[in-house]
Amino acid sequence: MPIALIVGLGNVGAEYEATRHNAGFWFVNNLAKQTNATFRQETKFHGEVARLEKSDWKGWLLKPTTFMNRSGQSVIALANFYKISPEQILVVHDELDLPVGTARLKQGGGHGGHNGLKDIIANLGANFYRLRIGIGHPGNRAEVVNYVLHAPSRDEQISIDTSIDAALKILPFLFKDEMAKAMQVLHS
Repeated sequence: MPIALIVGLGNVGAEYEATRHNAGFWFVNNLAKQTNATFRQETKFHGEVARLEKSDWKGWLLKPTTFMNRSGQSVIALANFYKISPEQILVVHDELDLPVGTARLKQGGGHGGHNGLKDIIANLGANFYRLRIGIGHPGNRAEVVNYVLHAPSRDEQISIDTSIDAALKILPFLFKDEMAKAMQVLHS
């Protein structure tokens, strides 16, 4: 089934806008800008929603405005309302376990300690797609919270932006339900 909903994870508020934990927001914001889609606050979906209509695809973009650890509340509300199955959902998020500048696509799996994913899995199950945007790891588990809630260096930001651009280029494959092709292109 083709993707019908693309969810970007992040923290709401100007103080978090430039932080690594907002890589998912950066992705959907770039996609909205490229396609002239406009986000609007939707209280019933606990988030900002945009309708994306391209010649080859129609679907939804979602930025949950809940706390990160309640992201699933937003995703399940929109998915249930529009009858979108987990297999039609792509969640875009920051990934500590990938080097800066790397993007990887996969279906299913655990939450890897990511509180946004943890809540989405609790609400939806784990069978949705994930686009993991590498932000690197601080090297010490005790520093993770501080690390994700701070902005990347200028060079890291350039690398992250490059990985987001590469990931945006595989969307036509996701819209046509060509997941293997999308992974092949992104991962090579």
